[in-house]
Amino acid sequence: MHITIAPGVRLFVDVEGPGLVPDGPVMREKPTLVLLHGGPGYDHSGFKPAFSRLGDLAQIVYYDHRGHGRSDRRPPEEWTLDTFADDVVRLCDALGIVKPIVLGQSFGGFVAQRYIARHPAHPAKVILSSTSPHMGLARKLAMFERLGGAQARAVAEAFWTAPNATTWAEYNRVCKQHYNTQPPADEHAAARIVFNEPILFASAGGEQQTMNLLPGLAHAQCPVLVMAGEDDPVCPIEDARDIAAALPAQWTELASFANAGHGAWRDQPDAAFAVLRRFIAC
Repeated sequence: MHITIAPGVRLFVDVEGPGLVPDGPVMREKPTLVLLHGGPGYDHSGFKPAFSRLGDLAQIVYYDHRGHGRSDRRPPEEWTLDTFADDVVRLCDALGIVKPIVLGQSFGGFVAQRYIARHPAHPAKVILSSTSPHMGLARKLAMFERLGGAQARAVAEAFWTAPNATTWAEYNRVCKQHYNTQPPADEHAAARIVFNEPILFASAGGEQQTMNLLPGLAHAQCPVLVMAGEDDPVCPIEDARDIAAALPAQWTELASFANAGHGAWRDQPDAAFAVLRRFIAC
């Protein structure tokens, strides 16, 4: 379904599970888990069906960022982390969600970090999964070289220093295979993505090059779980450690996963979802 969050701005939203469930003589309210997908340029479909295993604990809200996926297309001046972060609040207001648990994966984690900085009192909890606070190109290149040799390093450097259709095609061919330690659980997952390529190049070649999200993390006012795969080349484990160090210590938990890459829940689902379940339930 499409939800209007501002004049002329509609986001595609899908809700899994009830918010109220029978519990003896009362109706118990489950927390709402709002999922912020990766990218930029991708959609929410990568969360499905994996995150359904949290449906007994939380009502799950999937959506496509402004201009992404099945959401309405929007002009380039709106493709900013500030706008995407504010959209989390706008969407919650439109749906009547109070104190959500917000999970940002990769690019969605950039958005979630800006959301912490701009709206620290809004969430009940935040989960930052396989994400970075800055470009950190040297770390990316070192990891790609470790996993794929000199060719992977060179191709990664070509894309991240000049994102365009040509460098993206070669990056997809050479580098994307190193994102994860396990083969895709669903061979059709990539085909289901509704991809908006111009947003990728605009963001990867623009805001991502200079962003520094670390200062804003000090504003956090709720528990924050930072999750990272130890073999993630695009958001290396050192980036997760930077994030955890910038957050208030009393709110922060860092969970790292061996033999896992970009999205520990993809490569080590039992271990990752066990951590997620505990964090959501506590």
